[in-house]
Amino acid sequence: MQLVVTEKPSVAQAISHVIGAKERKDGYMEGNGFLVSWCVGHLVELAQPEMYSEAWKKWSYESLPMIPEQWQHEVKKETATQYKILKNLMHDTRVESVVCATDAGREGELIFRLVYEQAGCRKPMKRLWISSMEESAIRDGFENLKPGSDYDSLYQSALCRQQADWLVGLNATRALTCKYNAQLSCGRVQTPTLAMIAKREEEIRKFVPKSYYGLQLQAEGVVFTWKDEKSGSYRSFQKERIENIQKKLYGKKLQIIKADTKVKKQGAPQLYDLTQLQREANQKFGFSAKETLNIMQRLYENHKVLTYPRTDSRYLTADVMGTIKERLQAINAGAYREFAAPLIRRELPKKPAFVNDAKVSDHHAIIPTEQAPNYIHMSNEERKIYDMVVRRFLAVMYPAYEYEESVLTGEVAGEHFYARGTRSLHMGWKAVYENQSEDEEEEELKRQNLPVMQKGQEFSISNIRLTEGKTKPPAQFTEGTLIAAMENPVRYMESGNKEMAKTLGEIGGLGTVATRADIIEKLFSSFLLEKKGEDIYTTAKARQLLELVPEDLRKPELTAEWEMKLSKIAEGKLSDRKFMNEIRTYSTDLVKEIKTAEGTFRHDNMTNKLCPNCGKRLLAVNGKNSRMLVCQDRECGYRQTIAKITNARCPQCHKRMELIGSGENASFVCKCGYKERLSKFQERRKKEGAGVSKRDVQNYLKKQQKEAKQETGSNAMLDALKNIKL
Repeated sequence: MQLVVTEKPSVAQAISHVIGAKERKDGYMEGNGFLVSWCVGHLVELAQPEMYSEAWKKWSYESLPMIPEQWQHEVKKETATQYKILKNLMHDTRVESVVCATDAGREGELIFRLVYEQAGCRKPMKRLWISSMEESAIRDGFENLKPGSDYDSLYQSALCRQQADWLVGLNATRALTCKYNAQLSCGRVQTPTLAMIAKREEEIRKFVPKSYYGLQLQAEGVVFTWKDEKSGSYRSFQKERIENIQKKLYGKKLQIIKADTKVKKQGAPQLYDLTQLQREANQKFGFSAKETLNIMQRLYENHKVLTYPRTDSRYLTADVMGTIKERLQAINAGAYREFAAPLIRRELPKKPAFVNDAKVSDHHAIIPTEQAPNYIHMSNEERKIYDMVVRRFLAVMYPAYEYEESVLTGEVAGEHFYARGTRSLHMGWKAVYENQSEDEEEEELKRQNLPVMQKGQEFSISNIRLTEGKTKPPAQFTEGTLIAAMENPVRYMESGNKEMAKTLGEIGGLGTVATRADIIEKLFSSFLLEKKGEDIYTTAKARQLLELVPEDLRKPELTAEWEMKLSKIAEGKLSDRKFMNEIRTYSTDLVKEIKTAEGTFRHDNMTNKLCPNCGKRLLAVNGKNSRMLVCQDRECGYRQTIAKITNARCPQCHKRMELIGSGENASFVCKCGYKERLSKFQERRKKEGAGVSKRDVQNYLKKQQKEAKQETGSNAMLDALKNIKL
């Protein structure tokens, strides 16, 4: 009998169905020669410092650096029951071998191995490595199980990453917190991410707008724009020069000196990896990176309609091409039928541009599976993400968008003016997007329809207009653009080291596709970031932290160096011992640097309200979607939510309202000035609720309570949320 261990219960259920383990037991499935059980994320973690030594229980200078001689692990209390079930199954006499079926990647390997080691299991181990949860992929995976030893180096790489982050993160965090008597956390990924945002803010603060000027004239209904032939720019910072040119034009005619028409092609955008999907979902729907990942995970695990989401590749492997027709059949319905059906009937190209084995490491791009979707069971958010992936999948298999671009060059008084226009010839892949514009920021001068004009023709000028504008600063980061910056942080490097830059490009930047969303969430929960609308800003706490933290931890180069070495460990080209010895030395030096550094930290958000637990003054902080009071004492940990952004919409401006207070005193408040007591809101929604289903109400409440719990734990705000009726 084989024991199959998955990462999540939903995956275990899917695999059990395929391999015939259908008898439900306590914490596992059984049948057809298999036992199938699951982890619940990380069941086993690195032990906290207090587990190693009495001296490490207290946060003090004297206990630093903390360098364990022998690494210890502990079972998470919240999921200890499931760990015991897995341990018992691993030691079940019926079990001859164990199959690791956790997510196919570095972190998935770590999750399983730590349970396997902690349980003291010594039975033969095999590895299931798949990229989708459809039945055919699972069956194929079980027919081609790999020896577990093939992934030993991957496990060592994951273990080194975990231990290194423990050593650097905990030692530096404790040193900073003890030195400055404030809750200051740092890490080799979160701190450079924070530094990128701070650098962008500095660029915005220092930015001085400059006025620029241009000229436009109209002839025969066509708008022509002046261009500086020397610089190639359509604008000038010299107003006097533009005014002088303008004066020269009056009473003159425009002569066409060149008329070019070319047929151009534009290929479809690439398939999605997780980062690009997170970025576009944030732009289109305002989804956070974490929200998009969670939605993708449900579409992968529960609905089984999309492939593995945590991928950094935008290409497919050659072997996937054999399944394209089946995937097209699965989506050949509804709005997609018009585009899927022709592809099913025709022969697909043998070597399309979106297939490249060399550009796929662990997992290929995100595409639909061979499982037909059941939209009734999908949430609105799930349908939106699914639609994005399906349309992109269809688009890459359609020919290029073809258009005719016409450029007219006119001359007046020795100055050159240009008009540009386009005319669609063949929609190609753009037809897949119907009315969804992929080029919303198209240049204005490309949008006009140009009449036929011949070289040598002259036209009267009907209007001459001086245009004016100001240069704009860089845009503030949103979650979408921050995710993209984390993937490509090279421009934020100070060293200019080309090798480091190359490495960052090869490893995919700061963090991994699987961890970036969590890193951003951690920065919010640590009150180092706050949101204003969709824009992300550093807090005063964050800006002070960046002044106090060692320089190395602010730079993306540290991650580049680590990931380069971790990749070598995974490939069996570098000793894990050598790497960890370097990290131990580095952690010791880091603590010394913090201890001897000069600097101060001051809370600028202190209130006069006292903590009910310890009596110290509370700090006013902004969470991601809430305003809170938190105790300044790290060991106390008291938090109270005083206001929460809800999904309830203002009846006047339709924006999301804030819920302030709790119980009978709770009220909704909108930025437009609208206020409404919770009780009145409930009465109004009851009258208006004819079109609101009970399911909608329940989903709303669940979401709000979950968000509140994540940010605050159990408090009065949760009680208020329980009583909300749409």
